[in-house]
Amino acid sequence: MLVVRPAGPADLDFLLELAILSGPGFTSLPEDPDQLAERLDLSRDSFAGKMEPQQRWYTLMLEETETGDVDGIGSVKAAVGLNRPFFSFRVVTNTQSSPSLGIKLEQKTLVLVNECTGWSEVGSLFLKADRRKGGAGRLLSQSRYMLIGAEPDLFADTVLAELRGVFTPDGACPFWDHVAHKFFPMDFDEADRMTGSTDKQFILDLAPRHPIYIDLLPEPARAVIGKVHPQGVPAMALLESEGFRPNGLIDIFDAGPTVTCGRDNIRTVRDARRLTVALAQEVEAELPALISTDNVGGFRSVRQRAVIEGDVVTLNAETADALRVRAGDTVRVKT
Repeated sequence: MLVVRPAGPADLDFLLELAILSGPGFTSLPEDPDQLAERLDLSRDSFAGKMEPQQRWYTLMLEETETGDVDGIGSVKAAVGLNRPFFSFRVVTNTQSSPSLGIKLEQKTLVLVNECTGWSEVGSLFLKADRRKGGAGRLLSQSRYMLIGAEPDLFADTVLAELRGVFTPDGACPFWDHVAHKFFPMDFDEADRMTGSTDKQFILDLAPRHPIYIDLLPEPARAVIGKVHPQGVPAMALLESEGFRPNGLIDIFDAGPTVTCGRDNIRTVRDARRLTVALAQEVEAELPALISTDNVGGFRSVRQRAVIEGDVVTLNAETADALRVRAGDTVRVKT
């Protein structure tokens, strides 16, 4: 059975493997054991409630219970931009006209902004290639919303997600090569590392202070603005199915889009029901349901068959064991 459960320090080797597999441009998964170890410590303390709610970063692992293998990762940051700025480019449309000539032009520009302070973020969604079919990605993605729905007051009213921008098969990033690198004269990997490990002062020091006219950029850079990396297309589809939409912001390094949704309007948050657990040896149901615990501290999530009658959901022993719940406990269920 696949179960989504909290990540902790013991997961370092698994997390490092996923970071290596994720490739360039996956800012939240650096190939740096020290950074990853810090992240796992932060995840442990977040789930344990040992930090202020807005400082928490919950990391989730997709585990195969029979083998103990970890095949995917997802996360929820309770709030972004509080300790370090959350920079983006906003795509702004400016209209210019000359009535005497009968000419009207719309010029799009990129403007550096810091607009998302205090918003929650879902991210780090990554699965091994052989797990990208059969619903594992949807389970991992939706589990983040089940986590938010378990205790909504721990999260902001607005939730965002950043999608990785376009990279060529040889690892080059057109937007970085033609635009961002002009302001940050370093390797992409170095800028990516500094984004995750510093206070981002270097961005404030070096980023363009004036709008960048998109029409003046080389075509390879223009073509990828707001576009998603091919590996991120399924993630984008999952986000859209939950109600997320682009908000006009893009990443300042790879031009990948930012999407947002109101917390309480996220489909899984909105539609999941709190039900009381009953147990049975066998459970016959036409389709499996998404089931999670009803608290953040002991969060676990699975997709298994369950029978719902009124306010009671009947699970078999294997499902209850995976969730670590007993008869009479409350769980959240989305069918």
